[in-house]
Amino acid sequence: MNIAIDGPAGAGKSSIAKLAAKKLNYVYVDTGAMFRTMAYYFLTNGIEPKEESQVNENCDAIHIEIQYEAGEQHIFLNGKDVSKEIRQEEVGKNASVVAKYPKVREKLLELQRNLAATTDVIMDGRDIGTVVLPDAECKIFLTASSHVRAERRYKELVEKGETCDLEQIEKDIIARDEQDMNREIAPLKQAEDAVLVDSSDMTIDEVVNRIIELAERADR
Repeated sequence: MNIAIDGPAGAGKSSIAKLAAKKLNYVYVDTGAMFRTMAYYFLTNGIEPKEESQVNENCDAIHIEIQYEAGEQHIFLNGKDVSKEIRQEEVGKNASVVAKYPKVREKLLELQRNLAATTDVIMDGRDIGTVVLPDAECKIFLTASSHVRAERRYKELVEKGETCDLEQIEKDIIARDEQDMNREIAPLKQAEDAVLVDSSDMTIDEVVNRIIELAERADR
């Protein structure tokens, strides 16, 4: 059983998918973390993410591995656990840049599909239901208004002790949406057979319960 959750940046896909996976006893696959890992490699090795030719030349030097410890996904880059490092804001912005490149997507596609072929998964990203797992039994498009997404991100960063600007976060989110929806390869869009879930006025528990309800309905 495969559950595909797509949606824009900051919609809460990862948090929701993790909680739903625990309740359903599925494996949670965070594809965004894979793109972040690629971006992290380029940033820390002096490779400009906006230079596609440089990125392409260095893709083969990257080895990504996913491991699960106590139900939590850990992502390894060339043997090193980088699960925390890839959560930096700068890495997130550049993940969206490198995700436009066919070579980057091709490299990660096989890893994503292999995980889904071997176990029950909830996988979230931008093109899971449209490209990665087009035959997923349950597809969800999870979204929220840009303002609500910015407020959530602001709260998250403040709780981590970071100084940030709410207005700038919302501008970044809108710019990222634009970039994700208009990229040439696998743009962000709702699959025709996906159910739209707008979490703007929903609690986390309400969204998780809605996902579980849709998954159970698809599994009948």
